Amino acid sequence: MHKFASVVQPTPRARVQAMKEYHPPLGNRNAMRLDFNENTIACSPRVREVLGRISGGDLTRYPERGPVERIVAEHLGVAAEQVVLTNGVDEAIHVLFETFLDAGDELLLSVPTYTMYEVYASATDARAVSVQADGDLQFPFERLMCAITPQTKIIAIANPNSPSGSIATREQIIELAQRAPQAVVLVDEAYFHFYGETVIDLIGTFPNVVVARTFSKAYGLAGLRLGVLAGPVEMMQWIRRVLSPYSVNSLALACLPPALEDASYLNWYVGEVTAARTEFAAALDAAGVRRWPSHANFILMEIGAIHAEFVRLMSAGGVLVRDRSNDPGCDGCVRITIGTREQMREAVAVLNRTLETLRGSEDGR
Repeated sequence: MHKFASVVQPTPRARVQAMKEYHPPLGNRNAMRLDFNENTIACSPRVREVLGRISGGDLTRYPERGPVERIVAEHLGVAAEQVVLTNGVDEAIHVLFETFLDAGDELLLSVPTYTMYEVYASATDARAVSVQADGDLQFPFERLMCAITPQTKIIAIANPNSPSGSIATREQIIELAQRAPQAVVLVDEAYFHFYGETVIDLIGTFPNVVVARTFSKAYGLAGLRLGVLAGPVEMMQWIRRVLSPYSVNSLALACLPPALEDASYLNWYVGEVTAARTEFAAALDAAGVRRWPSHANFILMEIGAIHAEFVRLMSAGGVLVRDRSNDPGCDGCVRITIGTREQMREAVAVLNRTLETLRGSEDGR
């Protein structure tokens, strides 16, 4: 046997050692899943039909994303050369950052926002610059404009934003793109269907605007990991150089076209969620719970110091919600995904019982 002279082991880059860790609480989710902003029912029946027809032989071949990218491009109203499919929108963000962020560059963020922007940026030699939103958690447009420097290389905008559900207007996005022509302006439209407004038509008109979409939310394909990044042809050429050619699997590629074709299912689900969002917001108001206006499939509410116990009791009642109190400016806040009207009426009943228990405990002190 070979004996090693020392116990020295390979070490990762210093940047990797300094990276923030992100551990989403995905275990033990056998309840009503209102914690991760997923589709709360199912994907389109047409998708399940396609899955049932896939053979063992179909899985022996490497996936080819090109034909499906052409279908997606037509669906989005852009050219095929302006689109790349990715392994979830997370890969789109990761590859974009790997392509454009270098030493001395800055990623500009409004916070609170999607955690993975900062996580992926921390793996590069760039610096993340955060601009804190006010207490209303609205998009801090003026402060972002003032924070732009010659070193700003990417401005990441989740639109609608998470966890707040707030939005940046089209005019604000255009002004940011004009103010920072040296920077990629990423507009992450993961929750587009629940908002209804997009800037994807700006692609090509503005050479620095890219748009990301996911098929994990409204389409209900979170388990297949599918996202899309759309942008100017020149930018997509560089991104394709970094992107793995096989990162989107064959099952996902087979299921995406029927999901896109089934507009009636998508419209039904989005209609259910938007109607339920209105009902649930009214229920929170009636219960005296502060909330923030939302344009997405979730609502952020302020629970206060008892937020952890609130989350625990909601789970015990069969409803999973997400504690966001560690997000900047969200102390004591909890986010709840909006499902169908029937689901949210059940969630309201659990919420009211939980609040009654917590308020009773406080009164008895």
